[in-house]
This record gives sequence, structure tokens and C-alpha cells, in this order.
Amino acid sequence: MSSISHADHNAAEGAERDVRRQHQHHTSHAAVAPGEIAVGVVIGRASEYFDFFTYGIASVLVFPSVFFPFLSQLDGILLAFTIFSFAFIARPIGTTLFMAIQRTWSRGTKLTAALFLLGTSTVCMAFLPANTTHGYTVIVILAVLRFLQGIALGGSWDGLPSLLSLNAPKHRRGWYAMLGQLGAPTGFLIAASLFLFLNTQLSREDFLDWGWRYPFFVAFAINVVALFARLRLVVTEEYTQMMEEGQLEPIGIIEMVRAQGYNLFIGAFAALASYALFHIVTIFPLSWISLTRSQDINNVLIVQIVGALVAILATVASGVIADKVGRRNTLGTMAVLIGLFAIASPWLLGGGKLAQDAFLVIGFALLGLSYGQASGTVTANFAKRFRYTGAALTSDFAWLIGAAFAPLVALGLSHRFGLGAVSVYLLSGVACTLLALRINRALETDKNKA
Repeated sequence: MSSISHADHNAAEGAERDVRRQHQHHTSHAAVAPGEIAVGVVIGRASEYFDFFTYGIASVLVFPSVFFPFLSQLDGILLAFTIFSFAFIARPIGTTLFMAIQRTWSRGTKLTAALFLLGTSTVCMAFLPANTTHGYTVIVILAVLRFLQGIALGGSWDGLPSLLSLNAPKHRRGWYAMLGQLGAPTGFLIAASLFLFLNTQLSREDFLDWGWRYPFFVAFAINVVALFARLRLVVTEEYTQMMEEGQLEPIGIIEMVRAQGYNLFIGAFAALASYALFHIVTIFPLSWISLTRSQDINNVLIVQIVGALVAILATVASGVIADKVGRRNTLGTMAVLIGLFAIASPWLLGGGKLAQDAFLVIGFALLGLSYGQASGTVTANFAKRFRYTGAALTSDFAWLIGAAFAPLVALGLSHRFGLGAVSVYLLSGVACTLLALRINRALETDKNKA
């Protein structure tokens, strides 16, 4: 990935020219409408989350049996969760690398290369053979592909959420901020539904032999659709003009850290409670219930699908709430509620089927309400020319700190010390969020006084 071939570059530029020509024909240089941007944001984010949730669900249902048969089920899941974290470690690297690619070539080249890499690395997992020889070659390849997923996801940042924020009416910024976040529950809903269908329609042997591979194939097709939906916007003259005016500029990471490092730090921690909760209600419960065999895993997927629908509604509601009380107040209030949920988590997840189902549905509702405003709450503090890169890196570091190791840490500690460890993990995220929001408010007060 250190360079892009001349053929790939020409192909990307050709696609970019075709999309721009088509857009000019239909819009006659009309301004980029927030609603149109929102569609591109939702489609783009949903495709990315589908890739990640496909791997996450397979980490529990498939990989321990297919790739780590020489380990116990617990150790197999823990190893899968370790590799799961590699993508989040790679995301800031991918952002840095592809920002350089954009500065050298173009946004179209960057986005095409990133989504091609994301789709390819995901679909290549479907071709990995079962690890029947108990060797390490397949495991190493899986780890490399997972790392490449993270590189690609970092590179797929198109700046559309930042553009949406800049074009949103001031009194509706909370509403438009939540639109991009709808991609998360939507991506999970599609991935969980697909795995549920395959797991219920196929025998266990067929599912582990070939059935689990289909979601990885689907991911590539979804990425192709998402690519054109986003290229249609990012190559428009209006978007290009905004970039050239310095409002959305691909800044180098060294310059970014020197000039706005404090905003990166605060932004990464401001939504940590939401990011910590993210995998605690999506991936971790699958592993815990699978190990304890407290209920059928297909029933868990059904409840999680219902939870994803609840999260979509809650995400929409977060936009309405944030426009009434403010995004920062919304995020702080949700952090407190997540803290209360964390305290109750051991009794819910460690209880019977009804209690576990309540854990999932309540968790998804809180996730939607909090994650709906997790993007852009403090990134508005960035100077305009730093907002494009700053928003990308803030998200990268928030995922790395808050969510990358959540399934691994939660499962490992809860197995050793009990479910109280999950409470401690979530409460630490809550504390970081409240502290970061307080520091951010103090900085803004000092700035206004100056």
C-alpha cells in the first residue's frame, strides 16, 4: 500500500470524472444539500460497520471451531477477539497513510483504493481454509487481513460528516449529527440477520464448512454500492471548492498533533462511555452466553436484531433531544445512564433469559441515544482547516481506546473475576467521558473570556 499503481490511479480518476460529469448534468452546480449528504453518510457508514460486525459475530460463532480447533472454546474466542482488535490499532495508520494519498492524488483515488482494500481484505477471509492441520499460517493470514481492514477503514474517511455539519442549520445540528451514526445499528442489523438466517437454515456442519463465508462475500458487493454512493458526492465541484478553500483539508498527522493535539485528546475521551458500551452489547454478550450456554445463540441474535431496531429509533431520538438540550448535555446525561446500566449489568447478564434479553434491549437503547451524538460533539472545536483530519483521527482514537479491546477485556476479566469486571470497564468509560466534557467546557469558557 505504499504506492498505488498507475493503472489503478487512472481507473480511479476515470471513475471520478464520470461521476462528476453525471452530477454536473443533473444538478447544474446546485449547492450540496444536507439531505443528499446524509444519504451518502448513512450508506457509507453502514457498509463499513457491516464489514466489522461480520468479523465480530464470526469471532464467536465460527472462528473458534474453524481456525482455532486446537484451543478450548474460551481460548479460541479470546484469540479471535485479540485479532479483532488489530483493525482498530491499524485505523490511525490508515488515516495517516490515505491522507497522504489524497494530498498526492485525489479524493476519488483515496476513496476507491480504501474501499477496494476494505472489500478485498474482507472477502479474502471467506477463502481461508479450515485450520485442520493446527498450523499457524491461516491464523497469521487472518490477522494480516484484519489489520488491512483497519488500514482501509481509516482510509475510507470521506469527510462527509464534517461537510454535513458545516451545511446543517444551526438549530438542527444534533439531528444531522446523528444521521451518520445510523450506519452502526443498520450495519449490525444486516450482519446479525444474515448470520441468523444461515445458522437456522443450515446444519451445523454446513454452516461451519461454507455457510459462514457468504456474509464476507456480501460485504464486497455492499462496498461497491457504497463507493459509488459516496463518489457521487465527494467529487462534486461544490465539495471540491469547500476543500480548496481550506475548510476540509487533509492535514498531515504531525502538523495536526502539534496544532490541535489537545482537541484530539479531548475528542477521543469525550464519547468514551458510548464507545465502551458499543461492543459490550453487540459482540461480548454473544461470547458470554455461548460459553455459559444459558440460552440458544439464535435466540440471542433475534433479540439483538430487535435491539438494533431499538437503537435505530434511539439514534433518531438523540437528534431531537440534542437539538433541545444541546449535544454536550445529551452526551453527559447518557454517560450517567450508562453508568447506572453498568452497575446493573452483572445481575442482568448473569440472570435468566428474560434478564439477559433486558440487558441487550436496554443496552442497545442506551447505545443509540449516546452514540447518536458521539460524533462531532467536540470536533467543532477544531479550526476549520483541521476539522477534516481532526474528525477522522478523533474517531480513530476513540475506537482504539474505548472499543478495540472491549470484547477481549470483558470476556477475559469476567471469566476470571465475574461479571462485575464488565461494570468496572463501563464505569471507567463513563468517568473519562464526564471528565473530558468538563475539561472541554472549561476550555470553551476560558476561550470566550479571552
